[in-house]
Formats: sequence, C-alpha cells, structure tokens
Amino acid sequence: QSLAIADSNSTSSSKSFIPCKVCGDKASGYHYGVTSCEGCKGFFRRSIQKQIEYRCLRDGKCLVIRLNRNRCQYCRFKKCLAVGMSRDSVRYGRVPKRSRERNDDGRVTQAEADQSAREFENKQLAMYDIILTISQAHHANCAYTEEKTRNLVRKPAIFSLDEFQPTTTGADGNGQITADSLQHQKIVMWQHFAVLVTPTIQRVVEFAKRVPGFLDLTQDDQLILIKLGFFEIWLVHIARMINTLENSVTFSDGSYITRQQMELMFDHEFVSSLFNFVVTFNNLQLNDTEIGLFSAVVLLNSERMGIYDNKTIAQQQEKLMEALKLQTGRNHPSKPHLFPSLMMKLPEMHSLGGKHVEHLQWFRGNWTRLKLPPLFAEIFDIPKYEEDLVQ
Repeated sequence: QSLAIADSNSTSSSKSFIPCKVCGDKASGYHYGVTSCEGCKGFFRRSIQKQIEYRCLRDGKCLVIRLNRNRCQYCRFKKCLAVGMSRDSVRYGRVPKRSRERNDDGRVTQAEADQSAREFENKQLAMYDIILTISQAHHANCAYTEEKTRNLVRKPAIFSLDEFQPTTTGADGNGQITADSLQHQKIVMWQHFAVLVTPTIQRVVEFAKRVPGFLDLTQDDQLILIKLGFFEIWLVHIARMINTLENSVTFSDGSYITRQQMELMFDHEFVSSLFNFVVTFNNLQLNDTEIGLFSAVVLLNSERMGIYDNKTIAQQQEKLMEALKLQTGRNHPSKPHLFPSLMMKLPEMHSLGGKHVEHLQWFRGNWTRLKLPPLFAEIFDIPKYEEDLVQ
C-alpha cells in the first residue's frame, strides 16, 4: 500500500453548480434574500407562515448539509437566518433594501448596486462552498469526530508481556533495568504505536485530496505537505481523545496508551509540550467543521521545506483561513478572539512538528530493529523492514 496521493487528479474536476447557502444542495434561485434550493426555500416559508417553534437535542450545533438537513429543524431554521434569509420577505413578499454605496451626487445606479451585490454574493458563496466541502471531507475521513467517538468503549492497548522481558543483558545483578532493556521497550512501544496510528494516514490522505486546490499542486508538493504535515494534523484530530486528567491517549478503536508509555517513546519534555498544547487547544471548544477547516489550514503550509509552488499554496491557505474566520464568527459570536487564538496555534504546532521530526532521527538509526507498517514507514521516510533481507 502506498500514499498514491496524486492518482486521483483526473477525477478532481467535477461539474460546477451554485450551492444552496443553507444545505449545499443545488440552488434553484434567489429566495427570500439568499441563493437556496427548493427544499430550504419551502422549509423557511412554512416555518415563518406557521410560526413553528423548533427544538434541538444537541445544543443547537448540528451540522446542516444536504444529507441530513431534515434531521434537526431547529438548526436548519437557525442556519436559514444566519445566512441571510429574511422573515419580512416571506411575510410581505419582498426582500428588505440593502444599504448601497453612493456616488458623488449622493445617488447610486441600479447597475452599480447590482454589481456590488453580485460580488458580495459570489464571495459569500465561495466561502460557504469551501466550508461545506471541508466539513464533508472531515466527517467522511476523520475517525475522531464527536459522533464517531461518543460511544467509544475504552480499553488499555494490549502488549505481549514477553515483548517487555529484559534480554540476557537487560538487567544487572541487582535487578536494575539497563539501557539495553529500555531500548528494547522503546522499540516495542513504537511498533504498537505505529500500528495504532497507521489507519489515520490513509484517512488524512483522502481528506487532503478533497481540500480545494490540493490536487492542482504538483505531486511532489502534495507529498511534502502530507508527509511534513501529517503529525500536526493527527494531533489536531486526536486532541479531544487526549485526557490530561487520566494522562492517556485513546485511539479510534478504543485502545489507549498512557502518558508514561508515550514518554518512553519520546521523552518527558516533548510529551509535556504535547499535553500542554492539547489543553489550550481543547479549551477553544471547536466543533468538527471548525476542526476540519483548521486541519486544512495546517495542511497547506507554504513554508514546508522543499515546497516548489509556495505562492499558490499560500493563496489557497489564505482562502481556508477566510472560511475558518467566517465559520468561527458565525458559530461563536461572543468569542471575537477565537480566530486570532487559532492562528496563534499554528507556530506552536509547527514547533511540535519540528520536535517530532527530531525524534524520528532515532528511527533512522534503528530501522533494522523495527517492524513498522509500510504506510507508517513511508509517511515518515523511514527505511522499510523487509523480511527477506534477514533470511
């Protein structure tokens, strides 16, 4: 199995259409002040005319997309209002007049007003399209979404006791663990950790393919962004599964390892930095769509070593940042500092990624003693263990 990131380039272009600003389905026109589909148009009209009061069972934070738009009417109606649907346009059959830019005579031509409205509408549609695309990609390819982890049954990761037994030189006469024994335990832990992490690798690759603009990059740039960004994206995804009170990290199958085991693999300083990052990141209380958008921003980092098309990547990242800013502003109107706080997380993540790369140097000096999943070895550029080499 290989990353094979760029093989899907031929299928990356799909027929374009204008999406409904509420659910993302194909829009049928401009209804009640918003470009929307017939379904959301009718839903909003009925809600206003019948003065229906809805309730949400999930704190008013449900994702509204075409596939589940009927699941929570409260959140669907709230989104109709959030994207600009007008109650008055239903009641009185008209859309309230927009504020218009005036010329030197204090007047504005209809053509200028229409042009301004179209430009604003097109920019908003582009942003909502990005948000919807990233949200769907994240929910489809992340194993650590709120829905997928809500009923997860946790259990300690199982390790063979024999694997941790000291070798003949593993302990001195006083029963003290020697450096050789610790090295052996580190190898065992890394092998199990690699197995637990590997399923996320292909999921992140599939997520990356759906990030707007990613498949337009050269294959080399795609590979660099995936390889150097994977650890940081994995950390964003698994952050809610790191329990700083119980000092554990839980994986998608429910298996968890302890902080002490992680310190055996890395070191105390690195694990402390990682846990400190997770505490402050989780305090931001992002929903899954926002986590997906932030992951895409982390992915498209034009400052990765060896990148060829820095300018294009930086432009795509800027669009993703705008979408993330729009989304956090809509979902957290009482937290104006949320987006700036997220942007401040980027250099902190980059620093953690750099420290992780330093730890990988140990792999490259010990690869002959490790049996790692091929995909894990490939993502981190570690020579692959081959059984036939030792036969």
